[in-house]
Amino acid sequence: MTRSMPTVFIVDDDAPVRDGLKLLLRSVGHRVETYGSAQEFLDAYADDRPGCLVLDVRMPGMSGLDLQERLNERRAILPIIFITGHGDVPMAVEALQAGALDFLQKPFRDQELLDRIASALDKDAANRRELLELKQVAARFAELTPRERAVMDLVVQGKSNKVIAGDLDISQRTVEIHRARVMEKTQAGSLAHLVRMVLRLQETAG
Repeated sequence: MTRSMPTVFIVDDDAPVRDGLKLLLRSVGHRVETYGSAQEFLDAYADDRPGCLVLDVRMPGMSGLDLQERLNERRAILPIIFITGHGDVPMAVEALQAGALDFLQKPFRDQELLDRIASALDKDAANRRELLELKQVAARFAELTPRERAVMDLVVQGKSNKVIAGDLDISQRTVEIHRARVMEKTQAGSLAHLVRMVLRLQETAG
């Protein structure tokens, strides 16, 4: 199986629960890996592996919330579905506020879990497509010369070629040439498209 095939990662300290979930998910064709502790998963997981994480809230040692925090620090984008006991709902709400996708309260129906996992895998695939697209955009912007970048910054601010020429102390014709190169190198179809790409890169950097 390839590394790019999505995997459902199950982290739960209860072995029968892990085995039962693995059996269920494999029966419908999912690739599954199970871990008995949060630390074990953290040591094994690489951020470029697609899929989703089915995670127990309460575990000895590092809790599910602790693991979520560690993954957030790594800026991992793996969607998390928390499994909670009756008394853990406030913790689950905290997990959602920290970016978890969903939580399931025990006992839950198999189909309910399968539906949540399907949604999580779709979300992960969409997130990874967007990240790849952003990387490609960033690579195109990195090809701009300092002068082209200066022109682009002023274009994005809505300034006219005449004003840009005055600001940078160059001719309008030079501004037009730089502007055309910016559009070509960034593959922007329009000024609005260029502005959107710049804003997306700024949001990511922030």
